Amino acid sequence: MKVISWNVNSIRARLEQVFDLIKEESPCLLCLQETKIVDNQFPKESFSELGYYSYFNGMPSYNGVAILSKKKLTNISSLNFCGKKDARHISAEKSKVELINIYVPAGGEVPDPGLNPKFDHKLTFLDELNKLLKKKRNKTAIVCGDLNIAPHKDDVWSHKSLQNVVSHTEVERDRLKKIIEENDFTDAIRYFLNPTENIFTWWSYRSPNFEKNNRGRRLDHIWVSKALSNNLTNAKILKNFRKKKKPSDHVPICLELNI
Repeated sequence: MKVISWNVNSIRARLEQVFDLIKEESPCLLCLQETKIVDNQFPKESFSELGYYSYFNGMPSYNGVAILSKKKLTNISSLNFCGKKDARHISAEKSKVELINIYVPAGGEVPDPGLNPKFDHKLTFLDELNKLLKKKRNKTAIVCGDLNIAPHKDDVWSHKSLQNVVSHTEVERDRLKKIIEENDFTDAIRYFLNPTENIFTWWSYRSPNFEKNNRGRRLDHIWVSKALSNNLTNAKILKNFRKKKKPSDHVPICLELNI
């Protein structure tokens, strides 16, 4: 089974690139974040022509998540975190494996929950995500998405420069690592890929030459539950998608496993 996760930063703007990804990689499951489209406008017919079922949870202009699958999925669910209907979660089941696609709030620019409601929202969201996953500890699950946190010191181009920047602050990193540890997940990308090999999945649009500066962060993740930890076979980061014309600032990440 091949699972890919990608923050496309608008499905309409990047539709041809999603087609390219499907043609190049032929994933069994493709999880998308930041689709930025309402449900009745999601291009499900286009994906059906490529042999994929579409499941989506969207809203106008912001956020939005979707799952594309070669096989029909069951138990489709969308939850609202933090009392907000902001389209950040969708889950489904395939062969008794639950797939959970998440888009964690970015958190704004000030890393203080007392001064920044967006950062407070992010931390609360992570707490609610942990509670949700604890209810699923005995299930076989894959969690993936743009989690908007680089948890390890070497998940960013410079820990010293970014340790007080939202996405790499200590409180965020600790929250994310706590979720992984308390729920017995394997961080599947880091299971295979570690520095000095490139592990970044996001580069700012402010960097005109992202490869030369390489000031990236690993914000996108795929985790697997303990029951699947021995089934992992390969992982890769599809960096070439950042080189495309008008790319997303994120690139797809890919996990292969035997199920």
